[in-house]
Formats: sequence, structure tokens, C-alpha cells
Amino acid sequence: MKDIISSTECEHLISSIELMAHHLDSVAKSLDKEDIRQMITYIMEADSIFVMGAGRSGLVGKAFAMRLMHLGLRSYVVGESTTPAVRKGDVVVAISGSGETRSISDLGRITKEIGATLITVTSDRDSTLGHLSDTIMEIKGRTKNDIGGYLERHMRGEYSHLTPLGTSFEISSLVFLDALVAELISITGASEDDLKSRHAKLE
Repeated sequence: MKDIISSTECEHLISSIELMAHHLDSVAKSLDKEDIRQMITYIMEADSIFVMGAGRSGLVGKAFAMRLMHLGLRSYVVGESTTPAVRKGDVVVAISGSGETRSISDLGRITKEIGATLITVTSDRDSTLGHLSDTIMEIKGRTKNDIGGYLERHMRGEYSHLTPLGTSFEISSLVFLDALVAELISITGASEDDLKSRHAKLE
């Protein structure tokens, strides 16, 4: 095993990075600017912003909620023990590649019953969450539900270095949401010192 590792040229690793870079370029070119403006408007006018997602999408959501907090916005992660109740006037951001994750789509329905605004970041506009949402941020990418097609392509020797499961959606969403924060920084005029002042000191 050590001999195999020492002799590898890391071609799969490099190809995967190059593939993701190409995919991100494609995502950037496909973004709907009106959807972005609407998402920014909802976030800026919200009393509080709640972010939710399952699995790795949930980790992306936590990173986004942290950045919103650094901006001085009142942000929470759904499911945390200290997260308060969602109320009318709040915004909930749901992250789900398929838009069909049962736990998240159920929470999306509750969001609308409460009267809060629902924003969904997804690869499938025509999904359960998509139909529930006030605005949709469509991020092109394979989701974990595409695994059958991925394995078939892999067996045929096509796209052999594709990232596994929903990685392309999750990475693309992380980059998009960080870029959205950069746009919010520009809009609000926040400085690097402003963000640093709100960064956790007890870590």
C-alpha cells in the first residue's frame, strides 16, 4: 500500500479540483441576478434569519449563518438548542440539492404556515421546496439522488473523476453563499474590523 501511495501522481485529485473549478464557473454564469436581488432584499429586511439543511448541506448552512452573524445580522441555525421560534417577519433559508429532503421540506411547510419567508437554495426549482418557496436560488449540480446515474456513467468510463454524491452542489452552494456575503458586505459598507469584532473569542 505504501508503494502505491508513494507512486501515485494524484491525477484523480487534481482532475476533481479542475472539474469543480469548471463547474463553479458554469454556476456563476447561470445564476439569475433577479433571484439574487430578491434573496438579498428578503435577508436585509428580515427580523431574524434562520438557516437549515440536512447532512453536509447543514454544514454549509452553519457556515452561512456564522457569516451573517459576523455582518451583525440576527441569524440562527434551525435545530440548535438555543435557536428561538420562527415568527412572521423572519426569513428561513433552506439548503437542499434535491429540494425533496423530507425533514427540510416538512420544515419548509411549517415556515409557510407561520407566515415567515422561505428561501430555498437547490438544484431543482421544480421540487417540493421549490414550490413552497417565496424565492428560489437555483444552483446547478448533481445531488445525492443522482447516484444511480453517476454509477452508470462511471461504469461506462464517462466522467470518471466526478465528485461523489452531492459534493458538486454542496461546494457550489458554499461558494455561492460566501459570495453572497461579499455582496452584503459591499451593500452594508461593513469593514473587516466590523466582522472581526463579532468573531468568536472563546474557541
